[in-house]
Amino acid sequence: MCQELKECQEPLSKVSLFLLKITAFIIFKGMKRIQLVEFEDFKWFPSIWHSTMTKLIVVIHKILGTKEVITDLLLYTREKYDFSKIVDMGSGSGGAMPEVIDHFNKENPNSKVELLLTDLHPNSKFVQSFNEEKRDNISYCTFPLDASNLAKTPKGLKMMVNSFHHMPPNIARKILSTAQSNKQPILIYEMGENLLPVWVWVLTLPLGLPLVALMSIFMLPFIKPLKFTDILFTWIIPIIPIFYAWDGQASSPRTYTFEDINEELLPKVENNYIWEIKHAKKRNGKKLGYYILGIPK
Repeated sequence: MCQELKECQEPLSKVSLFLLKITAFIIFKGMKRIQLVEFEDFKWFPSIWHSTMTKLIVVIHKILGTKEVITDLLLYTREKYDFSKIVDMGSGSGGAMPEVIDHFNKENPNSKVELLLTDLHPNSKFVQSFNEEKRDNISYCTFPLDASNLAKTPKGLKMMVNSFHHMPPNIARKILSTAQSNKQPILIYEMGENLLPVWVWVLTLPLGLPLVALMSIFMLPFIKPLKFTDILFTWIIPIIPIFYAWDGQASSPRTYTFEDINEELLPKVENNYIWEIKHAKKRNGKKLGYYILGIPK
């Protein structure tokens, strides 16, 4: 009996060892980025919750001062490629770009730019409501735009702000590849970076999750516009803090590193297109995220 048991365990141990080797290969040889789940990526996630979370992220942008960072990136990009229109991709519920453009145009009144917000799955009600506001130089595209296929898109600088980390590697590759193959200028900005080892991230989750949840509760009065549903699902029935906390924590290991981008995502370099990947900086010189800039020659 013991001999039979030993014979059964031997192939099982070999299988376990094989799986362990595969896991080690993925961890140590693959991307540092991990394809974790964020609730706001699901189609079933209620739009009213998604809207509140987006407005909370905009508050974070204000606190960190990213509108100045992105404004400077746009000025830097325009030195290399002249443009008068920006096509923001993956805009969702608006995000940070409307305020960025307002700020940009105030600082550059003689060379204003237009902003066209787009999304693969635009919310028709939100788009209609947004366009009815008739904001200066800003509008929301009513039809879907696929960032992974830029063969037929509105003219202008293509942009993605804090949304590139949501893209799985196969889609991220397509976005960069289609920009290059169609000679479209593209600027991608990520506010955060993937700096912590995964095991450190896991160990800090018990502290990070409640802290981020509390942040969302205290930041709520500063979102614009503040609606009853924002208050209902953040303060009265605190569902949003839970989702916001997880998505906020999960975004860090989902962010592509410089190595991931250079080694796994960028298409083969062509003579008629140049790529630049660098840290973005605030006006005081401190780093705040990074950018990917693609420019046709």
